[in-house]
Amino acid sequence: MRVFVGRHGRGVLGLTIAGLVVLAAVAAPLLVAHDPVQTDFGASLKPPGTPGHPLGTDQLGRDQLARVLYGTRVALFIGICCVLLTALVGGLLGLLAGFFEGWAGAVLMRVADVQLSFPFILLALTINAIVGLGLRNIIVSLSVAGWVVYARVVRGEVLSVKERDFVHAAQALGVGRARLLFRHVLPNVAPSIVIVASLQFAQFIVAEAAISFLGFGVQPPTPAWGSMLSESRDYLYVAWWLAAFPGAALALTALGINLVGDWLRDVLDPRFRV
Repeated sequence: MRVFVGRHGRGVLGLTIAGLVVLAAVAAPLLVAHDPVQTDFGASLKPPGTPGHPLGTDQLGRDQLARVLYGTRVALFIGICCVLLTALVGGLLGLLAGFFEGWAGAVLMRVADVQLSFPFILLALTINAIVGLGLRNIIVSLSVAGWVVYARVVRGEVLSVKERDFVHAAQALGVGRARLLFRHVLPNVAPSIVIVASLQFAQFIVAEAAISFLGFGVQPPTPAWGSMLSESRDYLYVAWWLAAFPGAALALTALGINLVGDWLRDVLDPRFRV
């Protein structure tokens, strides 16, 4: 056990942080008794340590701990939905573009090149402004902005894998294209998809917080870390906890997920093994 922790210290730390975040999100109704959207103007801006409000309250008297925990649910839900959509769409397009090549794959890669020339958050923000506000639309905008990474990575992996001897041997035995693609090629590029997904998870969560901070994402009173940080701007000098706790939750979540992503890259990609 000690040897494993020593060799995979970052992974253990990342898994611990990510596990605690997931546990906090799942157990939020059990950990807090307050409704995260229930206002109480008589208890507004109570500092941390106030009886019944361990993290204090916001300007509307809403319990800060409840809002941070329920904001964790929103962040993880958006991250999971975006990762699943982008991995499915981008991975499938990259798989087909790399295996069949031809003009369709070339056009797809040129579209990906054009999209990658725009900053990720700026592109997601623009798409979100077009499709509208709300939870569903921010998932759509982040997914549209993020699929290209999977497409390019998977296409490059497929171009390499399909030239290997076991693929040529399967072709010589008369294996059909569909079976060859999904039975022989896909399992060999799946680790790359997992690595990209783990690294993009945190990117999606941070991007959602940034877009919500600007007012284009999840709308109040739904507790979301970005909108909570945005609401705290006018109270930084009198209520530091309004920004500190959702900001710390966002930073720790992103740190844990990135550590897990780095660990998965080291474990699944033989090029990083020493």
